[in-house]
Amino acid sequence: MSDASQGASRHTDASAEKPTPRSRFGRAWESDFAWKFRHSPVAIIASAVALLIVLAAIFAPLIAPVDPFDPGALNLMNGFTPPGTPNAFTGETFLLGTDDQGRDVFSTILYGLRISLFVGVSAVLFAMVLGVTLGLIAGYVGGWVDTIIMRIADIQLTFPSILVAMLIFGIAKGVTPVEYRDQMAIWVLILAIGLSDWVQFARVVRGATLVQAGREYVQAARLIGRKGPAIMLRHILPNVLSPVLVIATISLALAIIAEATLSFLGVGAPPTQPSLGTLIRIGQGFLFSGEWWILFFPALTLLALALSVNLLGDWLRDALNPRLK
Repeated sequence: MSDASQGASRHTDASAEKPTPRSRFGRAWESDFAWKFRHSPVAIIASAVALLIVLAAIFAPLIAPVDPFDPGALNLMNGFTPPGTPNAFTGETFLLGTDDQGRDVFSTILYGLRISLFVGVSAVLFAMVLGVTLGLIAGYVGGWVDTIIMRIADIQLTFPSILVAMLIFGIAKGVTPVEYRDQMAIWVLILAIGLSDWVQFARVVRGATLVQAGREYVQAARLIGRKGPAIMLRHILPNVLSPVLVIATISLALAIIAEATLSFLGVGAPPTQPSLGTLIRIGQGFLFSGEWWILFFPALTLLALALSVNLLGDWLRDALNPRLK
């Protein structure tokens, strides 16, 4: 065999032995993060429950038998129908019963989930953006800027977050014109919960920024003429996102509970856009008169949502902890 043919044979063998590159999905599936998820029953169950609830809220118009907030679809004769029992007057049967206005409880829960999730996610995103921004500035700039931001954070931490949210909600609602209060109630609620929850993001990001600001790559970025905002956004921020994601996941459950608490107290979502907290407040008035399902099923849904998100946040905290790898 000639040298040329032997070289071609060796090239063919080398090409045959070269491993096939894995896809991005394959690399993600074999990562440590995915392995921990697959071997954590709590994370799998919590993710499944949270995903099921979120999908039910997104596709509520397709899943709900009726639109519970359409006055034309209501029949007062269906009021106080027990779950799975035909109504004595209309003969209609409802999976989870009806409330005092004849609204299907199952449908009201699906539509109430949309409000609760929208307020919770929006409030956490607002708090995260505000807290991360202030934390980056405080940790990188330092000096009197850091002192002012952290002292404001310390003062806010001395008050319970729910009281801070109630105070902000009351002030914002007071300055809103009366004719726009119902339309603006959801946005005011998001603002109140977000402003009461930014401190923990700011404190964690500030501490991480103080550590990252002394690293060699930050010093090199300064030497080549990078501006402070560019260094914070392109170099420091990506290295402090892991704890931020954990805090955001846990804060989501707390934000949903805070929204439900405010709505239960009558200072949250308006009656025209009831959330789970509003439904629980309505059902609480009929608990001792025998109509237990009006309170029980919305409260059970809120418990399942908050618990699953909280458990997922706890697992995420452990999975992203480098000391536990």
